[in-house]
Amino acid sequence: MKLRKVSAAAATALVLALTATACGGDGGGDSNGSGSGSGGGDKIKIGIKYDQPGLGLKEPDGSFSGFDVDVATYVAKELGYEPNQIEWVETKSADRENALARGDVKMIAATYSITDERKEKVDFAGPYLLAHQDLLVKKDSDIKKGTDLNGKKLCSVTGSTSAQNVKDKIAPKAQLQQLGGYSECIAGLQSDQLDALTTDDAILAGFAAQDQYKGQFKLTGLKLSNENYGIGVKKGDTELVNKINDALEKMVSDKSWEKAVEKNFGPADYKHEPAPQIGQIVK
Repeated sequence: MKLRKVSAAAATALVLALTATACGGDGGGDSNGSGSGSGGGDKIKIGIKYDQPGLGLKEPDGSFSGFDVDVATYVAKELGYEPNQIEWVETKSADRENALARGDVKMIAATYSITDERKEKVDFAGPYLLAHQDLLVKKDSDIKKGTDLNGKKLCSVTGSTSAQNVKDKIAPKAQLQQLGGYSECIAGLQSDQLDALTTDDAILAGFAAQDQYKGQFKLTGLKLSNENYGIGVKKGDTELVNKINDALEKMVSDKSWEKAVEKNFGPADYKHEPAPQIGQIVK
């Protein structure tokens, strides 16, 4: 009888062990991150841009760099994920809301301006950066104010409304040029075929800070609009929004935010705004 009791106990222990393994697995979370809590053994999928130097860029060696990447890495750490547990997912501007709704990513940090229209589809943590529409010109350019663009060639990327905003509101005689990417616009500036490039100042500063462009360009500081960059999450995930906001506040308070700004934008002499107050949108 004693032997049978031991065997029964061993069997019970085996069942418990198997049950624990089945429940625990590799951390028990879904493929885009474990719920709204800590990471454990899971990975977390974060949407970023792959083609914006200084913000979100996939380097030739496969690594990722930029301010958005640094912010998202810090936030993920506070959520319980180490850098090697992050899976970076390229998220195009037109697909950001759908990527969150489908569950392709847990959060998105990709120059994602908080707007009332977008808030109908996703929730936002932040903002973590206040950017402005601005102009990038050559160092020796005589363009100092918006009206100086009258008669000048102003570049923006295809599909952007930035240049049209300038023409409609500031310089009606500006000559708009739409090209396929920012790099093409910058090449036009270098060759004096274009006079200015317009988009968010953070994006412009990211390009200007690249080694191949150092010392060639400057931002005019016109502040043509306010762009509040936030971290997008699936609609209704209030718990995750609150955790991300806590992480962002900590990033500011321990000076990691300022260090990330200097690291990514410093060479462009970017006159950035102070860290925004969490939950306060500047109109």
